Amino acid sequence: MELYYSFSVLIVLASFFSYLNLRFLKLPSTIGVMVIAMLTSIVLVITGNIFPKTLRHFSTLLQDVDFTEILMGGMLNFLLFAGAIHINLQDLREQKLPIMIFSTISVIISTFVVGALLYCCLPILGWHLPFIYCLLFGALISPTDPIAVLSILKDAHVPKSLETKVAGESLFNDGVAVVIFAVILQLAQGSEMDLSITNISWLLVKEAAGGFALGALLGLGASNAIRKIDDYKVSVLITLSVVMGGYLLAHAIHISGPLTMVAAGIVIGNYGKRTAMSAITKDYLNKFWELIDDILNAILFLFIGFELLLIPNILGYSSLGVICILIVLLSRFLSIWFPTLIIPFKEKFSRGTIKILVWGGLRGGVSIALALSIDEGPYKLLLVAATYFVVVFSIIVQGLSIGKLARRVLPHG
Repeated sequence: MELYYSFSVLIVLASFFSYLNLRFLKLPSTIGVMVIAMLTSIVLVITGNIFPKTLRHFSTLLQDVDFTEILMGGMLNFLLFAGAIHINLQDLREQKLPIMIFSTISVIISTFVVGALLYCCLPILGWHLPFIYCLLFGALISPTDPIAVLSILKDAHVPKSLETKVAGESLFNDGVAVVIFAVILQLAQGSEMDLSITNISWLLVKEAAGGFALGALLGLGASNAIRKIDDYKVSVLITLSVVMGGYLLAHAIHISGPLTMVAAGIVIGNYGKRTAMSAITKDYLNKFWELIDDILNAILFLFIGFELLLIPNILGYSSLGVICILIVLLSRFLSIWFPTLIIPFKEKFSRGTIKILVWGGLRGGVSIALALSIDEGPYKLLLVAATYFVVVFSIIVQGLSIGKLARRVLPHG
């Protein structure tokens, strides 16, 4: 009953905030919901002395919700599948090399650059963070968030090839990022682990290749089943079973659930729609997953806005937040620019393209979920606060300005 109560409160708030945004703010829906949730959080903190029970009740509600488990173990699978089902496979093939490089090598470069710069800069501000925790922050903040990217790119009007690069990178970099984060987290928490190149490489291959293989099999199986019946209601139900059952299977055999969902979504969205579905089935399927995408995005960004209540004295971390924002942007630039210098891509990357790739690398709920998954300790609050500042800046400032930047630096886009 408590789960139903919590979910009901979130749905009511998400719908109310979405209405307020469309009625008054008129921002992109996800950003608008998050901004209103943040403003509500600030009002709750300010009025906390007058109505302490209200603030305490709301904070308790948030603390009782396992954000990491809800996002990484549930919402992310639906959102990734909903995004991937609309990705054109031909566009993906044309941009396969940059997507592969940016979702693997760039994540690794960014992790170590963020870690090193943070370790060097924090003492200047009077903060102390062991190098291993600086690397941990680098690992959780380096992957671009597919949910934030896909939802905001819809309104950015960037060229199709560039949109595919940014969206493709964000969909595929989770597997690499989660393995790097898990390895560094175990080191930071003193767990014993085989750190040989062979073992870590095997973990990466198992996560990525296993996720792709399972997702492709699920997508093909679902597409063939849909072709035999072509009933839009049962077809939607089959795709739901792919997402929910597919994640359980991926979790049971220890491979990447997110990459499984991406692969399954791409196969059903391309092979399945082309060979197995009538026009009416395609129409219902698209509308169903667009609705799921919008509802879960509203809830997710509502969560992000209210996470403010879980960080005591958030303003005390403002200098840390500013430094982390600058470090993450610089690291993002280096992780994109350096590969374009040494790898012979089919097309040369212009300065404008690099600017869009850097500025369009948004961080979101995945980074917050990873930060919250760290065990309680002396550095967790600092890492969560730093992550929150970067994510909020990324979504609000970068997200609202990426379209204007694209129009300025890509006049023919």
